Amino acid sequence: MSKDEYLKAFEAATREMESLTQQRADLDQRILHLRQTLVSLSHLCGLTPTVSWGMTDGVRFILRRSQRPLTAVDLREELANWGFDMSKYANDLSAIHTVLKRLNKAGEIRFVARAPGSHAYEWNRPVMPVNIMPEHSHSSTKTKK
Repeated sequence: MSKDEYLKAFEAATREMESLTQQRADLDQRILHLRQTLVSLSHLCGLTPTVSWGMTDGVRFILRRSQRPLTAVDLREELANWGFDMSKYANDLSAIHTVLKRLNKAGEIRFVARAPGSHAYEWNRPVMPVNIMPEHSHSSTKTKK
């Protein structure tokens, strides 16, 4: 394959990645709305909302939808609001911190420094690759005479 063909393949893969990332964001938003609806309706029906996810999925879900960095205490409150059962953990904050460290190490979330002794985390939104080459550099090649 020529360099131009590689660049075309790269651009096509970039467009597909952007499209799929947007589709996932749209699905996550729809799921969020449905979860909120289910929680609200369960309260109105006199039911106790519960969710069937693990701690890691719960933390991911909360951080993805948050518009601000969250502390472990914030996450515990949000998980409880969504009906996550924390009673199975001897030390729920320790479990949350363990998940946060693991997700941070995996690059899924970002550490956000705050006041001394206080820190938070936020979802690490995907970075889209950008073509930094000038447009004309791959469109033609000069030949030596």
